[in-house]
Amino acid sequence: MGGSMSDFDIISWTDGGCRGNPGPGGWGMMLVNTTSRDCLERCGGENPTTNNRMEISAAIMVLRTLKKPGLAVQIRSDSQLLIKGATEWIAGWKRRGWRRAEGELINADLWQELDRLMAVHRTAWQWVKGHAGDPGNERADQLTNLAMDALQGGRDPAWSNRTTWTGKL
Repeated sequence: MGGSMSDFDIISWTDGGCRGNPGPGGWGMMLVNTTSRDCLERCGGENPTTNNRMEISAAIMVLRTLKKPGLAVQIRSDSQLLIKGATEWIAGWKRRGWRRAEGELINADLWQELDRLMAVHRTAWQWVKGHAGDPGNERADQLTNLAMDALQGGRDPAWSNRTTWTGKL
């Protein structure tokens, strides 16, 4: 699940949130090339949506952004649902035709897309404690809020920026 920085081509942080559940929601993500330290920040959102949809959407956006197949990417998230879903539960859902043992799988469309994209890249996952000072997690949270602010202000929540990552990987 973890690994050292040198094991990965890309380190990413993701976050998702919602104001009301459902309500206006946003996702934020950052990708950092571990060699060049080039950083892409991106956010977006939709209304109405849910917290969990936005958390999963952020991870999907990370993997969709990678143009070269087979890259080793670590996705860092503060969402236990996302991490456990992607690493522990997805195989069982897939075996059962994208259903939980108890019945319907909520957000099956997103889990299927995440599964498809994980097969294209070498994806590892790391849980990070939210709001605990991790600079990447804090920035992903800021991007998520930027998207929700835009939605609530009647503006397009899509935004991106390229910069150089100077923080710890």
